[in-house]
Amino acid sequence: MILEIDPHAEEPIYLQLRNQIIIGIARGELKPEEQLPTVRQFADELGVNTMTVSKGYQQLREEGYLITDRRRGTLVAPLPVKLKKNHEKNLTLLLAELALTDLDEQMIQEKVQTILASFREEEI
Repeated sequence: MILEIDPHAEEPIYLQLRNQIIIGIARGELKPEEQLPTVRQFADELGVNTMTVSKGYQQLREEGYLITDRRRGTLVAPLPVKLKKNHEKNLTLLLAELALTDLDEQMIQEKVQTILASFREEEI
């Protein structure tokens, strides 16, 4: 999995890392129990501070996407990840934002279906 970090983006780097790891898991690019690079390795690869990677990993652990094993390091958590209350809230907000654009309902549904299909394709 190749991560693309934009140091000039408004979104903090640790959130970019978090979001791309979640997408990688959903697309099957990262498998359950797959070992991730150490914080130091990831920081060196991305050219960022170790605390930035540590913060992203910590958030992913708290959300149930990653686990830490003393012997094996940081691993992708077994699936499925439990649905949290804030997921529905976040989805509602995103759909509300899309509803306020010039996209009609059918276009929004098509975009959602395309994205969902991209996650299913990797599982096959």
